[in-house]
Amino acid sequence: MTLPGRFFLQKFLRRAVNEGCAYAVVEMTSEGAKQFRHKFVELDALIFTNLTPEHIESHGSFQKYKEAKLKIAKQLEKSRKHPRFIVANTDDDHGKDFLNVKVEHKCPYNLKSLKLHNLHRDGVSLVFEENKSEITVRVPLVGLFNVYNALAAITLARKIGIEWAVIEKALREMSPVAGRVEIIDSGNGLRRHFTVVVDYAHTPDSLEKLYSAFRDNKKVCVLGNTGGGRDTWKRPEMAKIAEAHCDHIILTNEDPYDEDPEKIVKEMAEAIEDKEKLDIIMDRREAISAALEIAPNDSYVLITGKGTDPYIMGANNSKEPWSDSEVVQEELNKLVE
Repeated sequence: MTLPGRFFLQKFLRRAVNEGCAYAVVEMTSEGAKQFRHKFVELDALIFTNLTPEHIESHGSFQKYKEAKLKIAKQLEKSRKHPRFIVANTDDDHGKDFLNVKVEHKCPYNLKSLKLHNLHRDGVSLVFEENKSEITVRVPLVGLFNVYNALAAITLARKIGIEWAVIEKALREMSPVAGRVEIIDSGNGLRRHFTVVVDYAHTPDSLEKLYSAFRDNKKVCVLGNTGGGRDTWKRPEMAKIAEAHCDHIILTNEDPYDEDPEKIVKEMAEAIEDKEKLDIIMDRREAISAALEIAPNDSYVLITGKGTDPYIMGANNSKEPWSDSEVVQEELNKLVE
């Protein structure tokens, strides 16, 4: 669903060129590569950020999952565009494999590319040193993972000649990204003040990184396990991560598809040893409402798994219209203290 078929994509790119667009950024996925949707797309550059286990049951193994990702790097190698750039995170164990592709410019990046980085409550800052001068870039996104994301984008931008002033202004003024560490304040109508975060995190790695971004705060966590019928291995893993980081856990329904949602949640609950911090509320709206009710002052309510997904996917291709952020706003409006 993230990478459209190449005919749709080519039509879109043609329209973009006709409208005077100079750059296009396309997310290319392992599932897309498995279905050959990356073929015949002439790439100028590829950014590799990280690789962690996902879609294992679809691909058959982690190695095959990685090989599907590397097919995208090979597509860059075959591209008729020149010059070509590969940008890869060498703090990730697999970054060096992506740097092996035969292109004109190999652009590794890691935290050592920075003179300094700082994590703030409302964002991150990156300090670069170039020609004996310091450049500070501030980004209104939280967490170390967003330091890496910004660093990836900046690395390519600098290599293709974009000026520091343009980069700094673009990142400093960027709008919040819906469904990606989306911040919703509890407002002024309550005696308590807490912050709600809606995020797409749906893998052990992404959940760990999100929770770590708020490690110094009390956290009420609402989660399920996206994608019934697949990646069953990650259910106990995500539950253990939630237990390690969250002060209170509410397990709920997410996207069960044709699998019994209660079975999915039960498999997660069995991995949580401290049952005192666990609630199971299958109705997702009720789970969110309960989290808002119990959130202590100066805490965070972290709602993960859906992000901006517009439906809860059920059995027999059924789908319930859904928005985590809209439900949060509606349930906050009901709270009167």
